[in-house]
This record gives sequence, structure tokens and C-alpha cells, in this order.
Amino acid sequence: MKQLHYLAAICLALLSTAAPADQKLTVLAAASLTNAVSEIASQFEQERAVHVASSFAASSALAKQIENGAPADIFISADQKWMNRLQDQKKIVPESRMNLLGNRLVVIAPKGRTFRMEPVRTFDFAGAFKGRLCTGDLESVPAGIYAKQSLMALNWWDATRTRIVGTQDVRAALAFVERGECAAGIVYETDARISSKVEIVGILPEDSHDAIVYPVAMIVDHQPAAQDFLDYLNSPAASRIFANYGFTLPNRRK
Repeated sequence: MKQLHYLAAICLALLSTAAPADQKLTVLAAASLTNAVSEIASQFEQERAVHVASSFAASSALAKQIENGAPADIFISADQKWMNRLQDQKKIVPESRMNLLGNRLVVIAPKGRTFRMEPVRTFDFAGAFKGRLCTGDLESVPAGIYAKQSLMALNWWDATRTRIVGTQDVRAALAFVERGECAAGIVYETDARISSKVEIVGILPEDSHDAIVYPVAMIVDHQPAAQDFLDYLNSPAASRIFANYGFTLPNRRK
């Protein structure tokens, strides 16, 4: 009888030890965060017994998935618009929301096919390159929305609008330029920096578009470990990874 009690105690101990490893988190993040968040999630998994499943796409697509009930614990958007929409629908925990990161918007060209660009209203941007201009979808993808704002502010919109290819997310726009299918692209600086197949032609003025801010928040029906991961995203270790990829670290206010 004592042996049975002893075996039962061992089993309970093993189960309690293994339980944390069974924890799973689902993180939905903007496509431009693919490399940085994947690295952070991997490091988090090593330090905590929690499996992180990450999914990357346009913020608009991810927000719509959450609206339709897709399981998720953390959402990181590339703009405030889609996070606001989820907050209005009571899909996120408002108290958990904060501004996590910032970024810059750049013009890129295929490697070896760069061109001159001056970010001023008098510059003939449309005449500076031949071919198409790739960026995110102009109406739904944050990178494309920022790009349109900048093109309009610089008075480049009318001359380029018929040559623009709007893609499903910013990484798709990057890929088009990498393959030379687009002669120019407007993407985030962090996307351009991870590619050896493109060159940065110039940086678009920050005052030509809305501030590029990446808000993060927990989804209402989140796993207990979500708070731990959210805290980790704000840790010095995660901040170093974000900085290595070129993201800026703004004043993280909710």
C-alpha cells in the first residue's frame, strides 16, 4: 500500500513539473515583425516552459481573424487603426495595451539598380525610376497607408498612382522588389535592412505620414502566460533584439 502511495506521489510530482511545458501561446503580429518576434519567442521558450505559436501577416488580416474568433493571446499591430478597431469591439484588454515600437518608412530599389531621390515636393519622383512601385495595399495594410500619405504629402501621388502595386503585406512588397518585378518599393526600414537584395534609396520624412507605432495588447480570452510574454516584450533582452533589427523604442504609454 505504501508503494502505491509512493508511486502516486511521484506521478503527481511529474505532472506538476510537466504542466508549464504544456502551456501554449498564440501571438499574431504584423508581417514586418517576423524576424524580431520569432527570435524573441524562441528565446522566451528557452527561458520559460511555454510554447509560442506565432503568425505573421498584414495587421488588417490579423485583426479580421481576431474579429472572426480566431484563437489568439497577443496581438501586435503595425498601426493604431486596427488595434483601435479591436478595442472598440471589446476584443482586447484595454489595460494591457501599450505602444511597443516605432519604425521609419524608406524607398528601396533592387540591388544595383538604385536611383537618386530627394524627399522634397519639387523632386520628380515618378521620373526617377522606370517601372512599378510596390508597397502594401493602400487602403488596408499599414505600410501602404503610410506610403500613400507620404506620396500625397510630397506631391508625388498623382504621377505615381497608376504605377503602384499594392500587396497583401509589406514583406510581399519587399519580395517583389528583391526579384526585380518592381523597380522601387516603399517599406519599413527594418524590412529593407534584413534583405541583401535591395538598397535603401532614401528615407521618407516622418512628418509626411502618421507616426509609425506598433501597439500591443492581450486578447480578451487569453492564456495566463500571455501577461508573462507581454512583460517579456518590454524586457531589456527583447528591447536589444528589436533594436538590432532597427526598430525604435518609443515612450511605451498605453
